[in-house]
Amino acid sequence: MASHPTYYVPEQSKWPIIASVGLFLTMYGAGSMLIDSQTGNKESSAHWILFLGGLIMAYMLFGWFSNVIKESRSGLYSPQMDRTFRWGMTWFIFSEIMFFAAFFGTLFYVRTFTVPWLGGEGDKGLTGQLLWPEFQSQWPLLSNPDNKEFPGASEVIDPWKLPLLNTVLLVLSSVTVTIAHHALRENKRKLLIGWMIVTLLLGFAFLYFQAEEYIHAYNDLGLTLAAGIYGSTFFILTGFHGAHVTLGAIMLTIMLARILKGHFSADNHFAFEAAAWYWHFVDVVWIGLFIFVYVF
Repeated sequence: MASHPTYYVPEQSKWPIIASVGLFLTMYGAGSMLIDSQTGNKESSAHWILFLGGLIMAYMLFGWFSNVIKESRSGLYSPQMDRTFRWGMTWFIFSEIMFFAAFFGTLFYVRTFTVPWLGGEGDKGLTGQLLWPEFQSQWPLLSNPDNKEFPGASEVIDPWKLPLLNTVLLVLSSVTVTIAHHALRENKRKLLIGWMIVTLLLGFAFLYFQAEEYIHAYNDLGLTLAAGIYGSTFFILTGFHGAHVTLGAIMLTIMLARILKGHFSADNHFAFEAAAWYWHFVDVVWIGLFIFVYVF
């Protein structure tokens, strides 16, 4: 395997422009679907544009990462390139932290300021008293100020059932992926494969029970996206987290496929490390969700 002690500069690539086209179509299609849902336009092609954008993005990701894997397997990357990848993944996870920080900030602002103001507390509470004199501020907010337009949920999800089970599943999956990482560093391939399979089973079990929880919330509790601010914050936080768990599970599945093909060595496996970092990130976010969305 050849080695390159200096910084590796890849050849000109078509993937950035393809990614730009895919992102544009995806965002345009998603935005158009939101507008159509408000205007009632049933003849729109927005969903097809969104689907096309998704296909282009999938093609781009598969092709671009295939090139990166081939370059890495060919020994083209220097230690400096490895540091570049690590910094890139670090900043990506930091951007995801800021993404969730915005939604957690919304939740805390609503709970600490907005709902009490609507209930008549503080200097800004007069408006709430005049508009909705019978409104009682509490959290979780099951009875909204305008309960006819935005009926609240009948009750909240019991945190000590499915949410607790999902917490156990994700925490265990972080443990198992760490054990798999140690097995890789010790070049124990059978243990590595076994613990990766366990990690994926735990991750997909989490997604299954999350879907069960959503079905229960919609059908039995009246907890929907239309259930006021409590329903909105609940589904935005848990829904985006579920999307990140799905992405993490896909990443770990690809890592398992590469492991089965004989990729990675004890001292050259940053792709696996990056996927593990991301998985630990979604685990930590879920613990925050369990505490602040379900329990308190």
